[in-house]
Amino acid sequence: MLTKAPKGTKDILPQEAYRWHYIEEKFAAICRRYGFQEMRTPVFEHTELFHRSVGDTTDIVQKEMYSFQDYGKRNITLKPEGTSPVVRAYVEHKLYAGTQPGKFYYNIPCFRYEKPQSGRLREFHQFGVETFGASDMLADAEIISIADDFLREMGITDIELRINSVGCPECRKKHREALREFLTPKYEALCDTCKSRFDRNPMRILDCKSPVCQELVQGAPVMLDYLCDDCRQAFDELKSNLDAMGIDYTVDPGIVRGLDYYTKTAFEFVTTAIGAQGTVCGGGRYDELVEEIGGPATPGVGFGLGKERLLLTMEACGAEIPELGGIDVFIAVMGEEAKAAGLKLVRQLRQSGISAQMDVMGRNIKNQFKYANRMGAAKTVVIGQDELENNSFTIKDMETSQQTAVPMEKTVDELIKSMKR
Repeated sequence: MLTKAPKGTKDILPQEAYRWHYIEEKFAAICRRYGFQEMRTPVFEHTELFHRSVGDTTDIVQKEMYSFQDYGKRNITLKPEGTSPVVRAYVEHKLYAGTQPGKFYYNIPCFRYEKPQSGRLREFHQFGVETFGASDMLADAEIISIADDFLREMGITDIELRINSVGCPECRKKHREALREFLTPKYEALCDTCKSRFDRNPMRILDCKSPVCQELVQGAPVMLDYLCDDCRQAFDELKSNLDAMGIDYTVDPGIVRGLDYYTKTAFEFVTTAIGAQGTVCGGGRYDELVEEIGGPATPGVGFGLGKERLLLTMEACGAEIPELGGIDVFIAVMGEEAKAAGLKLVRQLRQSGISAQMDVMGRNIKNQFKYANRMGAAKTVVIGQDELENNSFTIKDMETSQQTAVPMEKTVDELIKSMKR
């Protein structure tokens, strides 16, 4: 057991980590382009935060949270999603008192106890963005636009945007009544979890993963037929904004999302590139969440995007990630005096922003050159007794094999110039 990672977790090894750096840097760059600032929240929160925000009737709260009591008898949960912690931080630090809208992005690990599958682990990683303070559907369109632009920049082609409105508390009442009436004759056939949802939140039944329940809800009343005037107008405005931005979409009345805090807009980017249809990115509007957590009435909208699933989708779509380059300079030395000169040079190069290495395994000169090749070194600096006596180092271009003698004091400048070329 000591040599195996816990079930549902995965080591990210060096030969893969560069792919993660690539997508993380690209995501941060596009968020800054849209005017979003990074926010970092703790890896665990008070359990009550997720009970109040995510909802007691969701699978996450009922079945999937990693919760425990700490030594102070406090109920703590490893965060299963990113929005609620950002809202908590927004309220705690009174960010609503600053210039609005507040626009934030995050890059976090999340934890859910569920059956591990392709692109979905018990410890997984998410990007996310949140906008607070804007009730206009322009904010929703901007959030969707960030996701659309990012997925395109990542080279993902086999993907579709699906949108829906899940209404507000007022129009949900009528839909809830119609849904209960539809499901009453089917009640006994529902799974135990959905039976518990029947009275409190029957809309969650539409999101059940059970094949039996999925069959039972076919033909159920859809929220779009019960929208109040305000929610219908908001949904029409969202579609108009997406049309104006040239973003293709499909209206899908079946999208309800897995969290209770959503109001009005709900959307998903789905793909079949990695097998059965799966969601790569999902989000929507949550106009009551800030107030529910203890802040002033403040609208919000955002999305979450799983990094594991993103990388799988990129691979399936043939999207290219630049290969990790080799080091800039390897310093090959012969003898103790040369080693001292090499140590001085390698530190100067590193302090100048050049990636440089020396052998630390006691290899002979022939094996040092072999090692430099394996490391993908662009240049190798050779330091031996002859170089020390002539007060110059030999720089070898590893691609052309051309060798140049350079005065010792000019070696760093010459290597910097050659790296720029």
